[in-house]
Amino acid sequence: MGMMSIWHWAILLLVVALVFGTGKLKNMGKDLGTAISGFKAGLKEENNQNSDLTVSKHEGQKE
Repeated sequence: MGMMSIWHWAILLLVVALVFGTGKLKNMGKDLGTAISGFKAGLKEENNQNSDLTVSKHEGQKE
C-alpha cells in the first residue's frame, strides 16, 4: 500500500494516453514549455528593470 510500483505508473500512463490521446498530450507539453519559458523571461525582465531602477537611484545620489 506504500509507494506505487513501476507497473502502476505504466498502467496509469497508458490510461492517460488512451483518454487524452497522444496528440493532445504533446500539445499540452508544448504549451506548458512555452508558458514556463515566458514566465522565466518575465522574471528576467523584471529583475533587469529593478536593477536599472537601483542604478538610477544610486547615480542620482552621487550628483
